[in-house]
Amino acid sequence: MIKSVKGLNEVKIDPTALVHPTAELDSGVRIGPFSVIGEDVRIGKNTAIDSHVVIDKWTAIGANCSIFQFVSIGAAPQDVGYKGEKTEVIIGDNNIIREFVTIHRATTKGSKKTVCGSGNLLMNYVHIAHDCSLGDNIIMANSATLAGHVSIDDHAIIGGLVAIHQHVRIGAYCIIGGASAVSKDIPPYVMAVGNRATLYGLNKVGLKRKGFTNDELEEIKKCYQIIFRSARPLSDASEALMRELPGSKHAKRFFEFIKNSKRGMARERLKRKGAGNEED
Repeated sequence: MIKSVKGLNEVKIDPTALVHPTAELDSGVRIGPFSVIGEDVRIGKNTAIDSHVVIDKWTAIGANCSIFQFVSIGAAPQDVGYKGEKTEVIIGDNNIIREFVTIHRATTKGSKKTVCGSGNLLMNYVHIAHDCSLGDNIIMANSATLAGHVSIDDHAIIGGLVAIHQHVRIGAYCIIGGASAVSKDIPPYVMAVGNRATLYGLNKVGLKRKGFTNDELEEIKKCYQIIFRSARPLSDASEALMRELPGSKHAKRFFEFIKNSKRGMARERLKRKGAGNEED
């Protein structure tokens, strides 16, 4: 028996699925064979859950999500200090979550929420650890892994097999190449790759695909050059950025990102003498 179901006549639950009496399923929700929906779970309108999915207690999932087989959402965090306190997973609308993805609920060391925004694509075997925060329209390729408390801003792309250290921040519109190990913050708009990940210039192709104009690209290029090519300490360079480009929203995004960095910023790779330069 389901205690609170909106639009009961429109909800489809396979007879082999287990749904806790306190779960709330909105109209159009579909629950596939052998899936388990836990205590106090909320699932939004028209979300489809395939077979053998486990959604643990205190999880909220938005509308129009597609959750594929063998996904685990809301399991206890892999943290030795966690003692079963009430913490949450919050997932927005229009997400695609592919096979074997794991998303753990938060610890008590922060907001008590693991958050995944809207419009994201999480490919096979992606792991999102406790207390992570993802924005919107992010792509994480197969087997990309986030440690605890990682933050990823909108429109970032994380390549396959990438591992990101706890508390690292990933900026908007950046791309991280496959099999990278990321231990420092990656600023917005850039390309990064390697173990440990270093910067390889701007994500020009990605920015063009997102509709950035040529004038905007030139402005972002100037921001990048001021910060990473001026041979000044990063704090001085970021202050110079705001003096030289007052009123620029892109300069402000760089400045705020650097100001709020806790782990320090990834830097440009060392170039071989005579090597080409993406920003020339």
